[in-house]
Order: sequence, then C-alpha cells, then structure tokens
Amino acid sequence: MIQVAPSILSADFGNLACDIEEICKGGCDMVHIDVMDGHFVPNLTIGPVIVSAIAKAATKPLDIHLMVENNTFFVELFAPFKPEYISFHIEEEKHPHRLIQKIRSYGIKPAIVLNPNSTPEELEYILADLDMVLLMSVNPGFGGQCFIDSVISKVKRLDVMRQRLNPKCLIEVDGGVNDKNIQSLKDAGVDVVVAGSYIFKHQNRAQAIKSLQL
Repeated sequence: MIQVAPSILSADFGNLACDIEEICKGGCDMVHIDVMDGHFVPNLTIGPVIVSAIAKAATKPLDIHLMVENNTFFVELFAPFKPEYISFHIEEEKHPHRLIQKIRSYGIKPAIVLNPNSTPEELEYILADLDMVLLMSVNPGFGGQCFIDSVISKVKRLDVMRQRLNPKCLIEVDGGVNDKNIQSLKDAGVDVVVAGSYIFKHQNRAQAIKSLQL
C-alpha cells in the first residue's frame, strides 16, 4: 500500500494543531514538513518553533523536506525533533555523502530530493546509502501546482536502478498528487506520496487520504 504524507504547507496555520490531529486520526502515514529558506526557493516557510509545535501535535512520524542553502545547518537545527526522514536537494549539496552520514548519526533516515530537471542517474553513485529518494513532480517552492507528467518515466527509471543497487530504498513523489494520477504513480513504483492541496482542501480529509492508499 502506498504511504501518504500530507504536506502541512497547505494546512491552516491558524488552526495547525487541529489540522495535524485530524490527518493523523484520518490515517496518514507521515506528516510532511516543507522547510524553505527564501534562498534555494523563492519562499520562506517553517522554522524550529513551528516544527516543535507540529511534533507535539502529530502522532505519526515526521518527514522533513529541506529546500534550503546550507543543509548542514538546517539538519542540526531540526534533528532534535527526531523526524523519521530528513531529505535534502542534491542540486544544492556539495558533499552529499558527508551529509547522509551526519543525518544517520542522529538516528534519522537520510533521503535525497531531485528537482524536475534532475535525472535519477545522478544518484547512481549514492543510492546504496539512502533510505528514500524524493522526486519533485512540481518545481519546489509553492503548493497547489499542477503535476508534471514526465515524473512517471523518472520513477520507472529510478525503480529499475534501486532494484539493482538498493531495493529497500523508498521512492517518494511530491507535487500535484491526487486521485487522478495515484494509480499511475503506484504502477510506476512509487512507495510514498506527498499531497497538500488535495487533502487539506477536501471536505473529508480521511477519505482523501484513503483514496491515495492504493
């Protein structure tokens, strides 16, 4: 079954604790947290004060996605909240092996993110060291964007590569995920989906989550 990680970027931040409790009770598998620094992407989102509040409200593991410059600084900032995963963008990191080791030293599972214009083949030298790869199916920075269809072929190529190098590595997709494209994502080899607008704008959030858990 595909795991679902609702992105709290689409939640009501004036009612954040209630929204998080609702998606956790509604059957989500993880809570996805988009950390943006206003430099790597043109948006500024969540700092440690908010993540602390999220950690207290959530009854499911945290999945922290760093869209930042200076990844090491942010890993050290958020590691104390003990998320299940911390993911960082390969496009920004000069020393990915070192950062992977640092994340793992905290007892956290390391993941790498690929932007829509990056290729799975860039990860061949490092895939064996990862617990998850996150493929962006929109350009990072803002929620509510349309799904980029070409990510399906990227998932398939990554799936072939991981079967050869690291079968336990999960494939996650983030951006524009909904009930219309979830079957194609599953067929391609996706294990985890991040969905923000689709879940938080749905009248029945538990039903929206369940519709993605194929």
